[in-house]
Order: sequence, then structure tokens, then C-alpha cells
Amino acid sequence: MQKITDEHLERIGREPPGDVEKILRAIQTIEPRHYICYRAIEPIVIDGHLNEASWKKAPWTELFVHIEDDWKIPPLATRAKMLWDDEYFYVAADLEDPDVWGVETRRDAPIPDPDFEVFIDPDGDALNYMEMEMNALNTVWDLFLEHPYHRWYPKQPDGWNPTAWNWDGIKTAVQVDGTLNAPWIRDRGWTVEIAFDMKSMAPHCIGATCPPKHGDQWRVNMSRVNRNREGTLTDSDWVWSRQGIYNMHIPEMYGIVQFSDKPVGTGYDTFIKKD
Repeated sequence: MQKITDEHLERIGREPPGDVEKILRAIQTIEPRHYICYRAIEPIVIDGHLNEASWKKAPWTELFVHIEDDWKIPPLATRAKMLWDDEYFYVAADLEDPDVWGVETRRDAPIPDPDFEVFIDPDGDALNYMEMEMNALNTVWDLFLEHPYHRWYPKQPDGWNPTAWNWDGIKTAVQVDGTLNAPWIRDRGWTVEIAFDMKSMAPHCIGATCPPKHGDQWRVNMSRVNRNREGTLTDSDWVWSRQGIYNMHIPEMYGIVQFSDKPVGTGYDTFIKKD
């Protein structure tokens, strides 16, 4: 749980009136998940296999949960791992899925397929945060948001286009454990592997160090949006750290990633809860 501050009230007060109470209640009642992110011990090849020693030693997160309601249990398992070095922040995820599929191949187009999403706010101020989405075809959509969408309420400024930004230096890969786009064959799922370039993030790490220092904490969340081919699925947004509202653009609810200088597998750090 987090304390409600004047800064929270000022920021969240820009949300649509019907959402303000729900967001404030989420901040007060939901404890953001946390993860200790250790240093990689060798170069990471972004190929989707996760077969380096670093990945094998990195701990998995908890299973993803429903974005809003704690009583809704996702029917398919999703979990992630994280690592870092001076050049990249690495994220990998394993997504259970009996029918792996995707159709979107255009870069920077909204993805209508099942996808995996990462949101990164290095300084935790709920401003100037980055988003990346990808599908099982390794199609990427990346965005930079100066403000969450709804905090331009009642309207966004003319010409505002978060999609115009590209995450330079990003590396992504997908491995499908099964047969892509073959619904008559049962699959196990798919794995994603991402390297977020520190140099590309640095201009947006206002108030934070990029690359991070030992003990630094970033606000990060990950989302899996599960869709079927008919477009009829509802309640299918599953996240690492529960948002408490059906909206990934409430950065105050992101999880907390604490960086450690320890090489992965050589020891453990304690998470430090900060006000």
C-alpha cells in the first residue's frame, strides 16, 4: 500500500471523474509487487531461448494476476524474469497458450493479437514513461508518454502522438513452443525476450540514473493481453502487479524493480520499501 500525497491528488485529479475514487482506493489498498534485478554474468543473446546461465539463475516473478480484481484467476500462466547490465535492461516472459497466433506485422501499429507489454517509469513520477508491446510474430509497437492518456483530460493536445517515438536499440525475439497460427494443433505457449537499450532510455530518466546504480528502484509493470481470433474475449488483461483498475496507464500502480550490483546467482539482496 502507498500513502496518498498531495502530488498523487494533483496528478490523479486529472483523470476522468468516475475513475479518481477507484484509483485512490487502489493506491491505498494494493501493495505493488517487487523484484530484485541482478546483473547478467555473460552477454545475453536475444533469441527467445533463455538458455544463458544468467537466465537460468534469475528468479521468476510471481504468476501474473487479473489487472483489476483479485478474485478473477487467469486461466493461463504467465511469468517473467529480469536482468541488467550497463547496456541493457532485459525482460523475458513465458506465456502458456494452447493456440499461439498473430497477424499484425506492421511496426508501430496497434496490435490486435495476443500480446506482451512492458511499461517502464525509471524515476517513478508517473510522467515520461515508456511502453513496448509485441506479439508472437515479434511485431513491436513502442510509445513514449509524457502523461498517461487520460491525464490530458478532457482532451489531448492537438498533434500529440506517443507512437512517433521509437525505442532505438531495442532487441526482441520470440520462440513458439508449438506451431504458430495452426489452431488445430495444441501448443504449449511462447517465450519473449527483450533487451531495452539504456542509452535510448537515458533522456527520459529524469530524476533517475540510467544505467541504474545499486539499490535504485524503477517502476515497471508487464501486461499480457489474451485475445481469441473471434475478438470475443473479455477480462483478459493479466499483469505482474495488479493495477486495481482496468487501465495500464496508472503508473502509480506499477511494480517496483530494485537493481542489484550482485552478479545473478551469487547471493540475494533484501528489498527496501521506500515511502
